[in-house]
Amino acid sequence: MKLKYIYQGLACSFLLIAASCSLVKDPLDTYSDVTEGVNEEGAQVVFKDKAAVQSHLTTLYNQMRDRQEHWYLDLLLIAESHSDNAYAGTTGAEVVPFETNSIEGSNSVINRDWNRYMEDVARANRLINNVDSVVDNSFSPAEREQIKSQGKIFRAMVLFDMVRLWGDIPVITKEAGDITSETIGEVYDDYFPAQNTEEEAYKQIEKDLTEALVSAPENNAANKTLFTKSVARTLLAKVYAEKPIRDYGKVVQYADELAADGFDLVADFSDLFGMNAATTDAKARNTQESILEAQFVSGNGNWVTWMLGRDLTNYNNNFTWAKWITPSRSLIKAFQDEGDQERFAESIVYYQTTWSNYYPSNNYPFMYKTRSAFNSIIKYRYADVLLLKAEALIMGPNANLSAAAEIIDRVRERAGLAKLPNAVRSNKDAMVTALLKERRLELAFEGQRWFDLVRLNKVEEVMNAVYAKDTGRRPLTYPFNQTSYRLPIPQAVIDQNPKLIQNPGY
Repeated sequence: MKLKYIYQGLACSFLLIAASCSLVKDPLDTYSDVTEGVNEEGAQVVFKDKAAVQSHLTTLYNQMRDRQEHWYLDLLLIAESHSDNAYAGTTGAEVVPFETNSIEGSNSVINRDWNRYMEDVARANRLINNVDSVVDNSFSPAEREQIKSQGKIFRAMVLFDMVRLWGDIPVITKEAGDITSETIGEVYDDYFPAQNTEEEAYKQIEKDLTEALVSAPENNAANKTLFTKSVARTLLAKVYAEKPIRDYGKVVQYADELAADGFDLVADFSDLFGMNAATTDAKARNTQESILEAQFVSGNGNWVTWMLGRDLTNYNNNFTWAKWITPSRSLIKAFQDEGDQERFAESIVYYQTTWSNYYPSNNYPFMYKTRSAFNSIIKYRYADVLLLKAEALIMGPNANLSAAAEIIDRVRERAGLAKLPNAVRSNKDAMVTALLKERRLELAFEGQRWFDLVRLNKVEEVMNAVYAKDTGRRPLTYPFNQTSYRLPIPQAVIDQNPKLIQNPGY
């Protein structure tokens, strides 16, 4: 007899099947039998036709636009406020620990993110595992493979964020079967999976991406919202730079392939984040530098703006309470010391406020790269990958400091800065320092800084020292050490799944 009431924790913890987190019997949901799961003969199927598959693919794309908390807002909190780029901003008990290094498994932000990521994996799995079984003569094999490839890129993107945050994670690539009195023993492990190692997670990510390269859409210069071959190449470059056993040769390879796809630095840095004051629209979308972006237009605005500062399309909207991710004095000084006015002006802005948590209320800084409800959120851009290529040329077995310096100089030249001095260009340690600084200034408030410190083993060196240099930071609760490189697994998830093991140090 099929069990009609599945324990709520099962579905909400891992969402191995795409179902509503509710105890309501047979709830109507985006993916219910009523909406998609019955074919013309009345038999239960996941997708009844090609249109249902395309609708589900649209759902994956909509996650980039409609559910920004985990993949953008919270990732910024971790990458910027958990590093030296920003303070927490607000005094909220769930946000401050990212600044003070006191994050615990009970943190609601961490719990939200884990569950949201697992929901995304479930959506991808539903598409990848069922597209081939759709009975529809209008649905060609090539179309099926292209859709499946986009699902694999989406899944790889989600798993990549997860493995960088938590290390060992459950790598789920299939949907769980129905729970019945006869099958509960067989499907238990599907609902309560053990963690895979970090190496195994990266292996699956690499597999998804290399397979997707065969059939994914080509780069479309007019539409950077697609999971294209170029997005797969971008992720592969980042994966090979970050996984436990690095492959710097492949970082260079995929960076070069992106250049062959037509990507380059835009001439004007403000094209990436600027706003057309006359129309209150984004200054530009789908630039030559943007690889993947979530786009927002009239009637479909970007609500994250009012979490981070002002929405310049509605100047006073939601500006009565302290915002997240306040630029740090350390970052402001880094821009000033470098004389980097162009990128500073696009990254940080000052407003008068009614609060003074970190600065005087009459001159309060805010991150500025998401300044309008119609700004795109750029998930991946070419400057990031180009600087990763420079990193590979510095750190790889066949080091080429001169070529790495030329790349860094290209990025600096756009910002109106001088080339690196000869004394830096000829010294590997100095080049690593120069690279890390350049990535900090170029990619500020784009969710990169924490991962840069982790990847280059700079967390303890930078973060344990910044508290003495930055008088505006709240006191450090715990010093950073090797266990700080990973976040805690949410305790609520561990309570529901005894197979999960908490990361060391928590």
